[in-house]
Amino acid sequence: MAAKTDSRLIFTYGTLKRGFPNHGLMENLINGGDAVLVGEYTTVEAFPLVCGPYGIPYLINIRGAGHRVKGEMFKVNGSGLGQLDDLEGIEIGHYERLPVNVVGDCGETVASEAYFAHRSFGEGMWKMCGQVGLEEFTMELSKKYERKEDRPPNRDYLQDIRNFISNGH
Repeated sequence: MAAKTDSRLIFTYGTLKRGFPNHGLMENLINGGDAVLVGEYTTVEAFPLVCGPYGIPYLINIRGAGHRVKGEMFKVNGSGLGQLDDLEGIEIGHYERLPVNVVGDCGETVASEAYFAHRSFGEGMWKMCGQVGLEEFTMELSKKYERKEDRPPNRDYLQDIRNFISNGH
């Protein structure tokens, strides 16, 4: 287990942002001393941001496509990072935590990390979404998000993603 003092800057663009469905996890990390809100940031480069099955937002690692994406950055220690990795399904190939440069309101560029759609399906999802991306995962879009506990039980989410890509829904 990583030490509490090891910390990473994590750029969030979806359900972990303040006021969004999974922000409760960030609040718990903040209250437990495992995370701190740094502020609002935007990716330096354009990336595709799309919504997939269950209204889940995905940042796709195709630099220069899509838009510069708006989000929030948190400083998260090793203990908190493990909980975020669990939520994002790092071990099962749902998301990958990869480097991304972001810029703050004051113009400072910061090296951070973000959870990108896993490379096994990211490009396919971008194509299925008509190569039209979002600048921001909004409150309106978050209304379509289904929490894990509200999704059908015993589902293989990666299979649901493959079905979404091949069938268009």
